[in-house]
Amino acid sequence: MSAAYLTLTVVTAVLTASAAVTYLIGHEYPKAQLRMKRLPMWWMGMLGAILAAGALGLLAGFAVPPLGTVAAAGLVVYFVGALIAHLRVGSRNLLGWAIFFSTTVANLAVNLLHY
Repeated sequence: MSAAYLTLTVVTAVLTASAAVTYLIGHEYPKAQLRMKRLPMWWMGMLGAILAAGALGLLAGFAVPPLGTVAAAGLVVYFVGALIAHLRVGSRNLLGWAIFFSTTVANLAVNLLHY
Protein backbone atom coordinates (compact mmCIF):
# COMPACT_ATOMS: atom_id res chain seq x y z
CA MET A 1 0.00 0.00 0.00
CA SER A 2 1.53 3.30 -1.03
CA ALA A 3 1.95 6.16 1.40
CA ALA A 4 0.13 8.55 -0.95
CA TYR A 5 -2.89 6.25 -1.17
CA LEU A 6 -3.01 5.68 2.57
CA THR A 7 -2.54 9.35 3.51
CA LEU A 8 -4.93 10.76 0.94
CA THR A 9 -7.63 8.23 1.78
CA VAL A 10 -7.43 8.94 5.51
CA VAL A 11 -7.41 12.74 4.99
CA THR A 12 -10.37 12.57 2.59
CA ALA A 13 -12.30 10.27 4.94
CA VAL A 14 -11.68 12.57 7.93
CA LEU A 15 -12.74 15.69 5.98
CA THR A 16 -15.84 13.99 4.65
CA ALA A 17 -16.75 12.50 8.03
CA SER A 18 -16.41 15.90 9.71
CA ALA A 19 -18.77 17.41 7.15
CA ALA A 20 -21.18 14.51 7.71
CA VAL A 21 -21.18 15.13 11.45
CA THR A 22 -22.03 18.82 11.01
CA TYR A 23 -25.00 17.86 8.84
CA LEU A 24 -26.17 15.05 11.10
CA ILE A 25 -26.03 17.05 14.35
CA GLY A 26 -27.91 19.97 12.79
CA HIS A 27 -25.10 22.52 13.02
CA GLU A 28 -25.97 26.04 11.91
CA TYR A 29 -23.42 26.17 9.04
CA PRO A 30 -25.08 23.45 6.92
CA LYS A 31 -28.47 24.98 7.70
CA ALA A 32 -27.24 28.34 6.39
CA GLN A 33 -25.84 26.63 3.30
CA LEU A 34 -29.17 24.92 2.59
CA ARG A 35 -31.04 28.21 3.03
CA MET A 36 -28.59 30.04 0.76
CA LYS A 37 -28.94 27.34 -1.92
CA ARG A 38 -32.73 27.32 -1.47
CA LEU A 39 -32.81 23.61 -0.67
CA PRO A 40 -35.29 21.99 1.70
CA MET A 41 -34.12 21.51 5.30
CA TRP A 42 -35.16 17.87 5.27
CA TRP A 43 -32.24 17.23 2.88
CA MET A 44 -29.82 17.89 5.74
CA GLY A 45 -30.01 14.37 7.17
CA MET A 46 -29.87 12.78 3.73
CA LEU A 47 -26.80 14.80 2.72
CA GLY A 48 -25.11 13.97 6.01
CA ALA A 49 -25.85 10.27 5.51
CA ILE A 50 -24.41 10.37 1.99
CA LEU A 51 -21.23 12.01 3.28
CA ALA A 52 -20.97 9.51 6.13
CA ALA A 53 -21.44 6.59 3.75
CA GLY A 54 -18.73 8.03 1.49
CA ALA A 55 -16.28 8.38 4.38
CA LEU A 56 -16.99 4.84 5.58
CA GLY A 57 -16.71 3.54 2.02
CA LEU A 58 -13.30 5.12 1.59
CA LEU A 59 -12.06 3.42 4.75
CA ALA A 60 -13.72 0.12 3.79
CA GLY A 61 -11.70 0.37 0.57
CA PHE A 62 -8.63 -0.68 2.54
CA ALA A 63 -10.22 -4.12 2.94
CA VAL A 64 -12.31 -4.20 -0.27
CA PRO A 65 -10.56 -2.00 -2.87
CA PRO A 66 -13.49 -1.70 -5.34
CA LEU A 67 -15.66 -0.31 -2.52
CA GLY A 68 -13.17 2.49 -1.92
CA THR A 69 -13.13 3.35 -5.61
CA VAL A 70 -16.92 3.42 -5.79
CA ALA A 71 -17.08 5.59 -2.64
CA ALA A 72 -14.55 8.04 -4.08
CA ALA A 73 -16.48 8.22 -7.36
CA GLY A 74 -19.73 8.77 -5.46
CA LEU A 75 -18.18 11.62 -3.48
CA VAL A 76 -16.95 13.24 -6.69
CA VAL A 77 -20.52 13.11 -8.03
CA TYR A 78 -21.81 14.52 -4.71
CA PHE A 79 -19.46 17.49 -4.90
CA VAL A 80 -20.27 18.13 -8.57
CA GLY A 81 -23.88 18.39 -7.41
CA ALA A 82 -22.77 20.80 -4.67
CA LEU A 83 -21.07 22.98 -7.30
CA ILE A 84 -24.24 23.02 -9.38
CA ALA A 85 -26.23 24.04 -6.29
CA HIS A 86 -23.78 26.89 -5.62
CA LEU A 87 -23.80 28.15 -9.20
CA ARG A 88 -27.59 27.87 -9.47
CA VAL A 89 -28.01 30.58 -6.82
CA GLY A 90 -25.06 32.68 -7.96
CA SER A 91 -22.79 31.78 -5.04
CA ARG A 92 -19.13 32.33 -5.80
CA ASN A 93 -17.87 31.34 -2.34
CA LEU A 94 -16.32 28.09 -3.51
CA LEU A 95 -13.20 27.71 -1.37
CA GLY A 96 -14.70 25.02 0.87
CA TRP A 97 -16.15 23.23 -2.11
CA ALA A 98 -12.78 23.34 -3.91
CA ILE A 99 -10.99 21.77 -0.94
CA PHE A 100 -13.49 18.91 -0.65
CA PHE A 101 -13.72 18.40 -4.41
CA SER A 102 -9.97 18.39 -5.00
CA THR A 103 -9.34 15.89 -2.21
CA THR A 104 -12.05 13.55 -3.48
CA VAL A 105 -10.84 13.78 -7.09
CA ALA A 106 -7.26 13.17 -5.97
CA ASN A 107 -8.45 10.24 -3.88
CA LEU A 108 -10.32 8.76 -6.83
CA ALA A 109 -7.22 9.15 -9.03
CA VAL A 110 -4.92 7.55 -6.47
CA ASN A 111 -7.48 4.79 -5.92
CA LEU A 112 -7.62 4.02 -9.63
CA LEU A 113 -3.83 4.10 -9.96
CA HIS A 114 -3.26 2.03 -6.84
CA TYR A 115 -5.50 -0.82 -7.95
